[in-house]
Amino acid sequence: MNSRKTQLTGYAAGIAAGVSYGFNPLFAKHLLVDNVPVYSMLFFRYAIAAMFMGLWMLLSKESFKTRPSQIPLLMLLGLLFASSSMGLFEAYNFIPAGLATTLCYLYPVFTALVMLFLHKKPSARTWCSIVATLAGVGLICMPSSNISINVAGLTLAIWSAMSYAIYLVIVNNNHKISDLSPHTITFYALIFGAVLFMGITLFKGEQISGAIKGTIDWGCIIGLALIPTLISMLTLAISTRQIGATRTAVLGVFEPMTAILIGLLVYGEKLTASICIGLIICVGAVIFLVTEKNATS
Repeated sequence: MNSRKTQLTGYAAGIAAGVSYGFNPLFAKHLLVDNVPVYSMLFFRYAIAAMFMGLWMLLSKESFKTRPSQIPLLMLLGLLFASSSMGLFEAYNFIPAGLATTLCYLYPVFTALVMLFLHKKPSARTWCSIVATLAGVGLICMPSSNISINVAGLTLAIWSAMSYAIYLVIVNNNHKISDLSPHTITFYALIFGAVLFMGITLFKGEQISGAIKGTIDWGCIIGLALIPTLISMLTLAISTRQIGATRTAVLGVFEPMTAILIGLLVYGEKLTASICIGLIICVGAVIFLVTEKNATS
């Protein structure tokens, strides 16, 4: 019973991670239209999220303490998560958002392949769920037939997926940080990610906050920091600890599903037959995965 409760917690956290990360377009679209530089946006996104995470840890009297041997690994986690955000946002400059989202969702495949390399073989049901969700996301984000393929955009989107997959595997499998809470891991990953984006912004000679105008822009920045960053990273860390990196990756299908629903409800985008079929396939694949008995990572 306890094991089943742990699994249900992991699945719920994985779904929450996917849904919260899918809120990216709700806040980012307005900022991009307002010509806010990508790296300034990402710096404030990570810095504000780290501030809220640190405040939560202070109020709950949770320790910030880490061992010196853990710092390089936490820096790597910050770099990987930041690299995933950076790759996806930069890909939007070269290829349509739907295609970029589809390619970014290759990360469950990369996660499963890395797990195979670590001699942890995903179950047949997990592989079936991966294939089904890839097909579903492909239908949901199906680009028009007249788009041009840009190698730089494809490379950036795939790099985003690979970075995210490696982040998942490290959080789940590295014994050096197994004694750290999800809060501590998330806090330091955010700090190191924010430092990276500040460095890039200064290197490019851009103003840190000069392009952010008015309360709506700042509201979108705070929204980015809280929902698709802080909540997503926290629930992601919880889920990978409970059900493993591969299953958590499959549950990430709720990311593009949420993004599509936001497009329909907020931006008035059209609901097509392919989106409906894709959503049904994705939900079915997740139910198929979640109902597996005696699931192991």
